[in-house]
Amino acid sequence: MTTTLPLGKALNAGLRRALEDDPKVLLMGEDIGALGGVFRITDGLQKDFGQHRVIDTPLAESGILGTAIGLAMRGFRPVCEIQFDGFIYPAFDQIVSQVAKLHYRTSGNVTMPITIRVPYGGGIGAIEHHSESPEGYFAQTAGLRVVTCSNAADAHLMIRQAITSDDPVLFFEPKRRYWEKGEVDLDSAIDSYPLHRARTVVEGTDVTLLAYGPLVTTAIAAAKAAAEEGMSIEVIDLRTLSPLDMDAIEASVRKTGRLVVTHEAPVFLGIGAEIAARVSERCFYHLEAPVLRVGGFAIPYPPAKLEEHFLPDIDRILHAVDTSMAA
Repeated sequence: MTTTLPLGKALNAGLRRALEDDPKVLLMGEDIGALGGVFRITDGLQKDFGQHRVIDTPLAESGILGTAIGLAMRGFRPVCEIQFDGFIYPAFDQIVSQVAKLHYRTSGNVTMPITIRVPYGGGIGAIEHHSESPEGYFAQTAGLRVVTCSNAADAHLMIRQAITSDDPVLFFEPKRRYWEKGEVDLDSAIDSYPLHRARTVVEGTDVTLLAYGPLVTTAIAAAKAAAEEGMSIEVIDLRTLSPLDMDAIEASVRKTGRLVVTHEAPVFLGIGAEIAARVSERCFYHLEAPVLRVGGFAIPYPPAKLEEHFLPDIDRILHAVDTSMAA
């Protein structure tokens, strides 16, 4: 059945499907039960599946992940919600020292099928520690898979795929896109599109524009604006940050000869830096211009009334595109 849902409701439907399909799936997090989470992503799930499947936890992220590790060792598939991106740091030790390493440490005898849901990014006028983009920390950590959806259809499919993975998955959710609607096939097969494959969302020939998560919508809008001026931008939704889908990126860059990468996280040592390095190594003789990056600035996330100056917008992205085309 295909229906129109906001991204947040699509996640709810995906979590519901995962709970129905596997009795070993458990949801854990702060206020995710009766309240349904601060963004209501788990609304109604505790009522339908019970407190033993949808568990309200203490306000202790390290405790949530520590408990999830023990549950995973006993064969369960915990899905942990980190209420806001900036709250993940108390659990950083558990994630990078235990979750990411136990499979290797045990020579493959112990798996960590843990999904960690992280609402991330700005654009909602929130206070400090509620608008950050910490994905780079985890993409750099061997043993973790890191993905991010940008639309309702992917949200529904990708959360189900993450939960069935025997490897731990950091699932980053663009919180300012929770209310954007899209078509969702509630009956889509779980293997209908691979979890770790990028997707070309706008075909183009002049320059490749690579985005993920909350900025995919912005990138599509930039491509539409550029098309009115006769410029053809190919927009790729990265979807997966670790592992990177370099085949899709390379194929597009070899076609256009130009690449602009954009993300909300600061440019310095961001995901775009790794992509720029790899493209320079693999596509050097196809590049007509240097790889350019558009991202956040090297400052702590600013107060809400200043965030519009921090976040990449259409104008900043198109300025990078124009610079690339002029090279």
